[in-house]
Parts: sequence; structure tokens; C-alpha cells
Amino acid sequence: MFKKILIANRGEIALRIIRACHELGLKSVAVYSTADKYSLHVKFADEAVCIGPPQSSESYLNIPRIIAAGEITNSDAIHPGYGFLAENAEFSKICKDNGFAFIGPKSDIINSMGDKAQAKKTMSEAGVPVIPGNEGILKNSAEAIDLAKEMGYPVMLKASAGGGGRGMRLVNEEKDLEKLYTTASNEALTAFNNGDMYIEKFVEKPRHIEIQILADSHGNVVSLGERECSIQRRHQKLIEEAPSPAVDDDLRKKMGEAAVKGTKAVNYIGVGTIEFLLDKNKNFYFMEMNTRIQVEHPITEMVTGADLIKQQIRMHAGEKFPEYLYDFKLRGHSIECRINAENPDMNFAPSPLPITSYHMPGGKGVRVDSHAYAGYEIPSQYDSLIGKMIVHSPNREEAINRMERALEETIIEGPKTTIPFHQEIMKNKKFRSGDFDTSFLESFEFNIKDKKE
Repeated sequence: MFKKILIANRGEIALRIIRACHELGLKSVAVYSTADKYSLHVKFADEAVCIGPPQSSESYLNIPRIIAAGEITNSDAIHPGYGFLAENAEFSKICKDNGFAFIGPKSDIINSMGDKAQAKKTMSEAGVPVIPGNEGILKNSAEAIDLAKEMGYPVMLKASAGGGGRGMRLVNEEKDLEKLYTTASNEALTAFNNGDMYIEKFVEKPRHIEIQILADSHGNVVSLGERECSIQRRHQKLIEEAPSPAVDDDLRKKMGEAAVKGTKAVNYIGVGTIEFLLDKNKNFYFMEMNTRIQVEHPITEMVTGADLIKQQIRMHAGEKFPEYLYDFKLRGHSIECRINAENPDMNFAPSPLPITSYHMPGGKGVRVDSHAYAGYEIPSQYDSLIGKMIVHSPNREEAINRMERALEETIIEGPKTTIPFHQEIMKNKKFRSGDFDTSFLESFEFNIKDKKE
């Protein structure tokens, strides 16, 4: 087992990893930019090293400074969390080359799964269902037009190196394809320095379902059920729940088996997530693999009893995961709301202001993962996440009611937050019915101007 782990991240995920380290009896090292000097992850780590100014490129994305922080603190492992360098193949390799265990996949696996076209080809060869589309990279827009004719419109153009919705375009008619191909490719080139594109049949009214995977270094792989992630805005998840209201035991088994098959095909080690699109006829198709811990991992923890961060650390230390994980039973229902410092009434404009008053809810079945407190100032340089509110109840209806109660109890004064937005979703009949897809927010009406704040 490791003795000291450096956490190459910030905010709530850094604090979450520190807590896991301390429960395992391991020392933790926080790194921070000058903007995060007063963040809780800095306070609760055993050691903390300032690695630069607020700009991510000069701090949390600066590999030499992170490696130097690891060396001066005699850390023997580096945990990247999510975001920043978590899926950076070069960082994984550099950690290894400098004698640190990287708590994440090897660089070749990150590369193969980071390239969406290659990932799709790999999964298809492993027998995992994939969305109809081209294999490999498109030569040009003319090839895209020919393929679109074959599979029928609508189609989706996607950047091979894409993420976060960038480099993606929905094409409904042939006349628009060439223009949309060019704009998507240029957008991807700017964002990822890679303009390569591929094309897929567009799945209408899909749900976004992801399967949590654990894989140890002894060849054991297990699926820990699914998460429903269809409530999204601009391809960013806002609310997640486990299990999905659309998935029954039979479908869960099929999706889990497919995810395990895909994971074994790339010799994966650690925690990972296989993301699927589920169509209205309950057909599922591979979308991508995330080679890191997910923001929404707590809901899986709540319904399975597993501690995913501890298991992740143990697996990278060479341990087998416990037998009981093969036979886990889903327990109840869990929902997570991402609470952001954004104004939902002003098109979710960031609200990076000092928190003047802060009270988090409690009671049975309520968990809050947050690095914030009264007096903490939300930095403008990073993601606006204040924290994640997670509830657990025996069934979905009770979980929604519990989330409503928890949101009601929450006091965050200073910045505007997304709490009123989440409250409205919890009340929404369509959401409560469980009959929704990724287009839910397109028709969801939200207006708090006339409401008492």
C-alpha cells in the first residue's frame, strides 16, 4: 500500500480523496494555486504545496510543478481526481517515469479511450453495441455526405478528440452538412488542437446511462450498476440518479455485461465508466469510456455501499477488490444535484462571490460533498461547483421528496446558486414520472424573477 498520496486537483474532489486517504491511514498532500489558499482541501491535507498563480495552465495543469511538489513531499502516488490532468496520457506517463504510481490508467489506455473513433472501433470489436456510423476518421465532408445518405438523417457529427459538447453538430438535412462539418471541425481544432471528425446515426429521444466499472490488476472486473444522467444542459450533467427509472434488472444485467466486456478488451485497471445511449426501444449503444472517477460517483456509493475512491486506491496498490462486490444488491434510490455558483435566471451566468452565510442540510439519508464554507470566496478561474448534494431513500419518490427537503434547508448567501433551479425540477411532473430523455431541459420552463428569494 502507498504511504503518501499527492492529490493533483482542487475543490470538493480533492477533499473527497483526502478523506479516503485518512480513512485508509495514508498521508495526503494537497496542491493549490494562490486563488485556493483558503480552500478546505488545503486545510485538511497533511501537507500543502502552492504550485502557482490562479491560471490553470500555471498551476493545476502545470505538470513540472506537480511533479516537483510530489518530489519535495516524498509522495509515492499521485491521484488526479477528475478534470484537469485526470485523462491526460502524458501526465500518466510522466508520473510513472518519475517513480510515482499514477492512480488512474496507463497512458496507452487513456489515449485509446480518449480518441472517440478508436474507442468505438475497440468496443465494436469486443462485441459491445455501438451507434451505426463510420469506422475511424472521416477524410472530408464529401465522405460524411455519402455515409449520411446510407444511414439516413438525422446524423451527428462529432470531434474525435471532443468533450463537453464541443465539436459536435446535429445535421437534419444534407444541405446543411458541409457547412456544419467545417464549423465543428474548426471548433475542435481550436479546443483540442485536433480537427478530426467522425459521423454517427443520431439516436432520437435517448437517455444517457452510464455503468460504473471496477477493475483490479488481477484481471477481475465488476459492474456496479448504472447511473441516470439525462438531465443535462449543453451536454453538462446537472442531476444524476441511481438506479435509472428506465432500467430494469434484465437490462441492467445486459448493460453491465457489455461494459465488463469492453473494460476487459482494453486491459483496464482502476475505476472507470462506460457511457451508453439508451433509445426509446431500450436498445443501448456505446458512447464513450471515462478513464477516471466521475463527479457523480457518490450516488453509486449510496446504492451499493462501496467506497469507490478507497477501492480505486487499493486497486492501484495491487489489491484485489472484495468478493462481496460481485454479489452486491442495489439498495434504494439515490439522487445528486450539482450546486453551482451560477444565476439560473441570467442564463446561468457565473456568480463568483464571497459566501456570507452557509448552512448545509442534515438528517437521515443526506450527504454533502463540498469544499465551501461561510467566508469562502468562489474563485472565478475554475468550475463554479460549490458542492454536490446527495440523498438516499428506499425508493425514487421518497428520494425526490428528501432532495426537496434538503434543498429547502440549504442556505448559501452571497453568490447566486442553482438551488432554485433544482427545486423546480424536483417539483416537475415529467421528472417525477421518470419518463424523460436528454432533451428534458429544452422544454423545461424556469423563471424565478417573480419568486421570493
